[in-house]
Amino acid sequence: MVDRLFTEPTLAELYDTFCVGRRDFGFYLPLVMSAPRVLDVGCGTGELLRLAKRSGHTGRLCGLDPADAMLDQARNQEDVEWVNGDLASVDWEREFELIVMTGHAFQVLVDDDEIRAALVAIRSALTVGGRFVFETRNPRARGWEDWVPENAVTVEHDGSMVTMAHQVATPVIRDVVSFTATFSSASWDRPQVSRSTLRFLSQEKLGGFLAGAGLVVEEQYGDWDRQSLTSASPEIITVARRG
Repeated sequence: MVDRLFTEPTLAELYDTFCVGRRDFGFYLPLVMSAPRVLDVGCGTGELLRLAKRSGHTGRLCGLDPADAMLDQARNQEDVEWVNGDLASVDWEREFELIVMTGHAFQVLVDDDEIRAALVAIRSALTVGGRFVFETRNPRARGWEDWVPENAVTVEHDGSMVTMAHQVATPVIRDVVSFTATFSSASWDRPQVSRSTLRFLSQEKLGGFLAGAGLVVEEQYGDWDRQSLTSASPEIITVARRG
């Protein structure tokens, strides 16, 4: 799912365990390694930037996230710049050749004005010709229909089994999906419940927001192996450039 499910300290410790084997890193890491200055918006535990450091990145790596608990995990890597906040709380001007938003973090932006403000801030932070690369789930694939308790996922963490189960609030209204994620373990006194709301923008609406912010779509893919984007694709992976 997305980082926002894991903002409590106990759950933040679980994030990387639930995300083992992420396919998106194979797509994003080469982009990060080829850019001298990189900003990861909604960086969560910072795993992508930590991986870049371990892979020999020698430039500036900066992770931005509003969740203290997630950044507490990220700060284990001391030679990366970790910033507690969001795009509304920073004022960068032409500082990064690459900005990424992974883990479907872009979908946390729900309101139109919130999306516009975030994209304006991203464009401002990019150098001329810099790229913004991110993904959203393709609404035509209706992926939220699989977010049911029957598809719960269980992982082992510190010798205990922890289960994450989802339940979507119905009816789904237009392109906004609200849901709960319930985390439970026999070693806990009680389950922990996280509530989230995500925006499932169509390719057309997404393009309109990007163009309105002065960002030009260079490429779009439907999956992490760079398949063409179709109505059945699970993802809308976008590479946009500051004009």
